[in-house]
Amino acid sequence: MKRTTLSLFAVTASLAVVTGVAALNPPSHGGGTGPKTAARLPVQRTTLLCPAPTSSDVGETTYTAFTPQGKGGGSGSSADLLAAAGAAVKTDPKGDPKTDAKKDKKKEDKGQPQETGKPVLSLKEPGKPVTVTTDRSDAPALFGTADGLLAPGWTAQQTTTISAGSGRGLHGLACGAPDTSFWFPGASTAKSRQDYVHLTNPDNTAAVVDLELYGKDGRINAPTGEGVNVPPHSTVPVLLSTLTDAPTESLTLHVAARSGRVGAAVQASDEKTGGDWLAPSADASTDVVLPGIPADATSVRLVAFAPGSADADLKLRLAGPSGSISPAGHESLHVKSGMTADVDLGDVTKGQAGSLLLTADRGSGAVVAALRVTRGKDDKQETAFIPATPAIEGRGTVADNRAKASTLALAAPGKEAQVKVTSSAGSEGGTPVSKTYTVKAGTTLSVEPPQPDGAKGGYAVTVEKVSGGPVHVSRMLALPKDGVPMFTVQPVPDDRSAVAVPEAGQDLSLLTGDGKR
Repeated sequence: MKRTTLSLFAVTASLAVVTGVAALNPPSHGGGTGPKTAARLPVQRTTLLCPAPTSSDVGETTYTAFTPQGKGGGSGSSADLLAAAGAAVKTDPKGDPKTDAKKDKKKEDKGQPQETGKPVLSLKEPGKPVTVTTDRSDAPALFGTADGLLAPGWTAQQTTTISAGSGRGLHGLACGAPDTSFWFPGASTAKSRQDYVHLTNPDNTAAVVDLELYGKDGRINAPTGEGVNVPPHSTVPVLLSTLTDAPTESLTLHVAARSGRVGAAVQASDEKTGGDWLAPSADASTDVVLPGIPADATSVRLVAFAPGSADADLKLRLAGPSGSISPAGHESLHVKSGMTADVDLGDVTKGQAGSLLLTADRGSGAVVAALRVTRGKDDKQETAFIPATPAIEGRGTVADNRAKASTLALAAPGKEAQVKVTSSAGSEGGTPVSKTYTVKAGTTLSVEPPQPDGAKGGYAVTVEKVSGGPVHVSRMLALPKDGVPMFTVQPVPDDRSAVAVPEAGQDLSLLTGDGKR
């Protein structure tokens, strides 16, 4: 199952060989001790996938890419996002991606594949974000890689403002990494909703994917969701309501690749309450944190699913600014194995931002979960999603922050923790600034990131764990328009910018033929 975090390619360590085959062995220290702890080294390569942002004629999308400052991995660094499906895309001097239609047309007429062309977005140095904007209704999905110095922590965000129509609102998504399994509790096939799952294949061979739907009574019959073919370097959107004849308000979608790997995200649009991207839930767990419910949320709905063989009995707590409480009337939730459970928590925050904590009883099964959060009233409502989010072990980054529009939610469900928040230089100038925060045990600290000195344009925010217990983080971006509280929430998981590499040593006994190997 895919994390809303970046899933990175492993570092390849070259093992030097002098007169024989090198083998991984514990070092010899006198009489011999246990193996050394594996060194953690920066990753050398990172892959990201961004789905097609919108088909609306009144939408505008901003792409932002960023790599934090740090010890990178080597020279010859690059970080480029290109159009999927072979579309040739180039960036004009103003930073707007445009299609090279003439070149594409000639290729199509000759039956040749289209050329990828110039990157839509290209990052040249760590520590400074780059952005491009497009108002195209046919903007393509993007995929790309970062190498060397730009690979550790490379992140990209697409933020789309749709000013009218179904799904009106702010749609934000951190571009994800390819994987073979994703869980999406909170999807829907209700008549008022249009939920598309976008499947993007970055590889040179086709991927075959199964789309499984689970409701309150278990798996829903959806034969047309089996064996979906995703061609190489392309994206395939699938409308979930076409997979079943039975409209379902709250369901769980499982994306499972039979062969190959894909990126996956669900875009939800509602006729009355706007819409947003639903990112995958964190891995199934008996301790789940959903960070960053806004203080002014007018409606919060929890959707949970138990993918294992055991039922889950969950205790619900709301971690606010001063401590954790059990929501009145919603102290617990029973989730049957293989079934989706949901509960309407109403305005659970009561004017104070918080995070929902789910803890399974001893012996209970693990769950995946997400929240659907609504702000505003009547015809001025807007919706966003908060999936279960893993803790930051070292560092996490979220791109595309705007002055007085971004809010971080820092949740410490267990022990007190200390974190350092760094706001980068702006995309058009400025200098980075850092600030350290202490998050008390069992609370959620809601803060506006420090503003970069002299910043112009959007900026990135990096959260580093300094000490203490686990910290779960999300970022809300709020851009109200025409009385509608447009907003989007992105989980900020660990960026997995370093991997453990065991020490390599020579073992010449492999060549002696002493019969001991």
